[in-house]
Amino acid sequence: MKAIFIAFDQAYYERIVETLPRLGCRGFTAWQEVQGRGTESGVPHYGTHAWPSLGAAMFTMVEDNHVDTVLNFLHQMDVETPKLGLRAWVLPVERCI
Repeated sequence: MKAIFIAFDQAYYERIVETLPRLGCRGFTAWQEVQGRGTESGVPHYGTHAWPSLGAAMFTMVEDNHVDTVLNFLHQMDVETPKLGLRAWVLPVERCI
C-alpha cells in the first residue's frame, strides 16, 4: 500500500474528488485551504490581496497497483493547465489500523 500526498490549486478540488474513486481510491483526507508556493515556477497561493488564490491538499491511501494510474491522471491535469499547479508525492505505508 502507498500513500499519495497531493498539493494543488483549489480549482482542481472537485475534479480530483470525483475522479479518484474511479481510479481505485475511495478514501481520502483533504485540506481545502492551504498556503504555499511551488519550488520551481509556481506562483504563491497565500489567500492575500497580492496573491489571492489558495491551494488545497489531499492524502489518499492506494493499493500499489493503482499508483501509476492515479499519478498519470494527476500529471495529465497538470499538463493541461500548468499555471494552476499540482504536485503529488508517493510514500510507503508500513502499517495501517
